[in-house]
Amino acid sequence: MKRQLINLVLFFFSLAFLIACEKDENKLIVLTAAGDIQATLDEYRSMLGNNNGSIAGSQSSGRRELNWDGVPDSLASPYFLPADFFNTTSRARGAEFTTPGDGVQVSADHDNPSGALPSFGNINPIYEQIFPPFSAERVFSPIGSNIVDLRFYVPGSSTPAVVKGFGAIYIDVDKVENTAFEYFDINDNSLGVYATPVLNEGHVFLGVVFDKPIVHRVRIAYGNSSLGPNDGGSVDVSVMDDFIYGEPQEP
Repeated sequence: MKRQLINLVLFFFSLAFLIACEKDENKLIVLTAAGDIQATLDEYRSMLGNNNGSIAGSQSSGRRELNWDGVPDSLASPYFLPADFFNTTSRARGAEFTTPGDGVQVSADHDNPSGALPSFGNINPIYEQIFPPFSAERVFSPIGSNIVDLRFYVPGSSTPAVVKGFGAIYIDVDKVENTAFEYFDINDNSLGVYATPVLNEGHVFLGVVFDKPIVHRVRIAYGNSSLGPNDGGSVDVSVMDDFIYGEPQEP
């Protein structure tokens, strides 16, 4: 009986140790900023490593970035951006987008041939005022939904990948409960939900870094409504600028 009790104690001790180790392996760092976000942005970049640009294939370390400004007029608002635009051979950054809405768009620039207003002003003229870009001059949003799912792949391929962290710039976050990232692993298990700061008509940043590459998908919520003719009151809309994430690697 005594031996059985000792074995039982050892079992629970080992179980507790394994759980503690698992939690320790999944420790993370969360960075947020509002208004003057540049210093926090630079800190987040340095935590992930050097910018690997559009090099095809996984690199041993570093980060990738999306800033939308190189998107051609023919693929900017009022036109839709292909879901794999940033994972083709010439733009191999390992990022692909889906949405339950109509698709994703990058806003028009000031001299686009279609005459669309910047910052999605073609959808609602007030957006040109309330969505000031962080890095001039295009911004990003789903259309027909307030949700985007970002999945990572080995850059330039269809091989699923994981990253060490993901962070991005939101514009015009009015209500903290409406705008957030939820991270998922390769098996689609949630790794947690993290909300942004709030700053009306300004820039906020949210970035999370895990201690190892583990994130395959990020569900991004943009306010509580899709872009449209209304804003204010119970309607809270938001768009995004630069994306920064760890080097996509095979799990």
